[in-house]
Amino acid sequence: MKYPLLLTCLVVSSLQVLAQESKTYPASPFPDRVILGWKGDAAHSQAVNWRTDSTITEGMAAIHEADASPDFQPNARLIKAKNLPTTIEGRTVINHEVNFTNLKPSTQYVYRVGDGKYWSEWFHFKTASDKTEPVSFIYFGDAQNDLRSMWSRTIRGAFSNVPKANFIIHAGDLINRANADNEWGEWFEAGGWINGMIPSLSTPGNHEYYRDQEKNYQVSQQWRPQFALPENGPEGLSETAYHIDYQGIKLISIDSQGAMLDSAMMIKQAAWLETVLQANTNKWTVVFHHHPIYSTKNGRDNDDWRLIMEPLYKKYGVDLVLQGHDHTYGRGINMPEGQSRKKPDGPIYVVSVSGPKMYDIGLQNWMDRAASNTQLYQIITVDNDALSYKAFTVTDDLYDHFELKKDKKGVNTLVEMEHTLQMKERLELPAKLQERFKDEELKEYNERFKAYKKRKGLK
Repeated sequence: MKYPLLLTCLVVSSLQVLAQESKTYPASPFPDRVILGWKGDAAHSQAVNWRTDSTITEGMAAIHEADASPDFQPNARLIKAKNLPTTIEGRTVINHEVNFTNLKPSTQYVYRVGDGKYWSEWFHFKTASDKTEPVSFIYFGDAQNDLRSMWSRTIRGAFSNVPKANFIIHAGDLINRANADNEWGEWFEAGGWINGMIPSLSTPGNHEYYRDQEKNYQVSQQWRPQFALPENGPEGLSETAYHIDYQGIKLISIDSQGAMLDSAMMIKQAAWLETVLQANTNKWTVVFHHHPIYSTKNGRDNDDWRLIMEPLYKKYGVDLVLQGHDHTYGRGINMPEGQSRKKPDGPIYVVSVSGPKMYDIGLQNWMDRAASNTQLYQIITVDNDALSYKAFTVTDDLYDHFELKKDKKGVNTLVEMEHTLQMKERLELPAKLQERFKDEELKEYNERFKAYKKRKGLK
């Protein structure tokens, strides 16, 4: 009788796995997928999106200055929502958006969303200062796969590390299939109520794009309805390319997938970017997009992208470029080998991965710190003339740490904080790739591995 019982257990286990993989996220009258963003000035406004089923055709939000007493509720200001019906996989839902305006800078607010009968919980957020003050934010590379089971530990670990972060940057490939509602459901479940308290700035990756019925590439049908992002980018790239100021930092999203698909759109974005950078009066400038200027994966080279964008980054003093796409970690500068890197002649480039999908790492000469087969999140803090960058593994080990010091002329000095790092570089190939690689591929990788270690003086 052992074997029938074992067979039954295996069948039940398989069904449980299938049920987990096919979990759906049906909408209801109660708000879900609540997420903060911005449509305008971060010191005086805050936007929020949420979803309901199609029975809730009119949404609203209630807002009040946060109060330790619960007695504020009857006095909360009600604001009607912009209601956006969206049909995905044959089911219609309503996405709702409210832009809270005329807010006070550096002020904590409490809000909830609903329709007057069905309400979310009350959330808190704090507006930006209208002055240059310290900022801390989180940056994630690709989440993409196993969002509920594996990416959840990344975003929750990051929040636990810096619960008062001012905002979160997502560098594309948030999900794997552009219009797969169950994947978006997993992404929102992983972030949960964090999304309702810390604003998100997202840029699309190649996996946020799909082919429509006319075989034209489009950004996900769910992108604009479910995210509140600035609409100040080039025509045709609304809420995928945009910019916003936050306490002395200029933050710029560039739609690299839109550029990769259409060279005219690439040139159009470059012209737009130059206009934005020419008018930039902020001390610090951070650009984020999906495709790397310098890849971390062997054999990849986005040379058309680099030839157009990097000269602008150098000309206008971009400090930091945050990227994804290559499912490994690399941080460095484009400077000749052997030349001192203490005075970067361009931005610091970072490629990172927050989800569990992993590639082989290229270990190119531009890299100063690298990681293979490692889920990470990054915390960046800007305080007047100093920018501090820290990368953490999902087990909360500090993996990379540097600072940029900006002088009165705007010139950066790079300070490597090697004394704070306890971890050796994680450079081994993922086990799946070791099994898959042919002998010549393994030999080639090992040669790159040895060359990288020699360049860095590693044993």
